[in-house]
Amino acid sequence: MSATMTRLPGVIDRHVHLGLVDHAPLTRSPLVEVHDLGWSPTAAAAWRASPPGDLVTVRAAGPFHTAPGGYPTGRSWAPGDAVRAVPDPTAARSAVATLVQEGFDAVKITLHTEMPLLSYAALRALVEAAHDAGLPALVHAEGEGQAARAIDAGADVLVHAPWTERLDDEVLARGTSMTWISTLAIHDEAHRAIALDNLRRFRKHGGTVVYGTDMGNGPTPVGPNPDEIRLLGAAGLVGDDLLVAVLGPLEDPAPERTLVSSMPRPRGAEDLIAWLASATRLTLEQP
Repeated sequence: MSATMTRLPGVIDRHVHLGLVDHAPLTRSPLVEVHDLGWSPTAAAAWRASPPGDLVTVRAAGPFHTAPGGYPTGRSWAPGDAVRAVPDPTAARSAVATLVQEGFDAVKITLHTEMPLLSYAALRALVEAAHDAGLPALVHAEGEGQAARAIDAGADVLVHAPWTERLDDEVLARGTSMTWISTLAIHDEAHRAIALDNLRRFRKHGGTVVYGTDMGNGPTPVGPNPDEIRLLGAAGLVGDDLLVAVLGPLEDPAPERTLVSSMPRPRGAEDLIAWLASATRLTLEQP
């Protein structure tokens, strides 16, 4: 291999819905890992056991955990068994125990103010049961006050940078142990501006932001999303901060997770977009 070639890990998309996309383009994609955050448990378990396309790893949360009638109950895109109703703390602990038996990687929780909401006791029980099982608690928080509820309940991840309200700095400061998944490109201009403002200030408080696209939510690319990478750049991520957000840990990826390109190591968002467009998977012939 030419000495000018550069190597980096492949892309990790931490928020996808494989049930809503055509898997064929994954065979030509720099994605090596995706996190499926809410779908039919049977399908999600199958993807996890046998990743489609050229994916190396599928991590899966299995179903959405929500209040009876809560989001996304009844949505046309959501299979019926993709939603598990949690009426109280006892049901919360039972739901997480079932998830552990099924072998999933996280507990996905939804809070959406236009639909019935989990009580704080049920929300807290889901988070505590997840932690007792060694799993992260991931929350979709939509509507006024829901990001703060997730933060105060001890959730580990917000699966979207909050886009429906501007969070006070005091709320952001309480949540700096969390990780936010970006999903900036799915929003209209007004909501994107709110999400970007929240995300920039969250990072200033020391919070962690990672790349995720909500692939399957509308006409999103099946593969790296250049708009999402650009928006991470607009949020201030550059250099290794940007690379780690999109690619994960940079140190010595396994060969099957390694991309190579004749372009130099990227520093900014446009550099990374171009680098990924030129990159190919490492082959056995490349030393």
